[in-house]
Amino acid sequence: MLSNEQTVKMLERPHGVADMVLDTDAFNEIDDQFAIAYAINAPERLRVKAFYAAPFFNERSSGPADGMERSYYEIKKLLKLAEKEDYPVFRGSSGYLPDEKTPVPSDACDDLIRLAMTYSSERPLYVVSIGAITNVASALISRPEIAERIVVIWLGCHAPHWEDNYEFNVRQDVAAARAVFDSGVPLVMLPAQGTVSAFATTGPELEYWLRGKNPLCEYLIDHTIEAANEYARGHVWSRTIWDVTGIGWLMNDDKKQLMRDRIVPRPIPEYSHHLSWDFRRPPCRMVYHINRDGLFQDLFDHLATDKRG
Repeated sequence: MLSNEQTVKMLERPHGVADMVLDTDAFNEIDDQFAIAYAINAPERLRVKAFYAAPFFNERSSGPADGMERSYYEIKKLLKLAEKEDYPVFRGSSGYLPDEKTPVPSDACDDLIRLAMTYSSERPLYVVSIGAITNVASALISRPEIAERIVVIWLGCHAPHWEDNYEFNVRQDVAAARAVFDSGVPLVMLPAQGTVSAFATTGPELEYWLRGKNPLCEYLIDHTIEAANEYARGHVWSRTIWDVTGIGWLMNDDKKQLMRDRIVPRPIPEYSHHLSWDFRRPPCRMVYHINRDGLFQDLFDHLATDKRG
């Protein structure tokens, strides 16, 4: 188990190129697609080792397994649009954890363990999770020692001041969240409502910055506007592009100042969909502010540059 001092050291922003994997419920919303595009178009900072399809269950799937399968093919679709089909893509869990100690086997779980064992606390693998954290929890339960070799960056839970913790990623698999938070793995939290909710865009902004740049940008614009028009039904709308912030944390530096965070004791996600706090628990890094304009500028700059092949 890492000491608090070791954990805090591993939670410092990486210098140079960071090796990462992206665990994503890509078919759930449009924001995952922006995150995937951001990651593969920032080779000066990120080296993506693999993509993992995460389970999800809402009106866009018939169940967690179907959500995972649809996400798997959505990842493949995005990579084809970008003409970058060489990235490894793995199917994740077909269901959620039955309890906090029982993993759900999957190809994604196996690959994360395999990859993680080639890293160390001095040179960790960054695991960006932007969906239910089932795949990551399964790997940590199966091989607890990888907690000392990876840093988990998770878009999950709400900000501490929010009235509840009924957030999509955590409420799908509370057992997985609790397993990850109790594993001792260095953890970066990106709370949804109250923090990441500020990262919203509109149709005219997307049109101005991304239209006509490349086929992937065309897909992102059209898909976002189509989805927004469907739920807005003629009313004013903006769309939160939640999942980009997971990549944004790795892209941040002192010059860009894309977000602000602080070290806090890691909270306890409760089954009642609230957060509990015990200030004796190990530290995590929690983002509390998103530089909305700065992060969108960095995202658009990377997406609008056609870096195929």
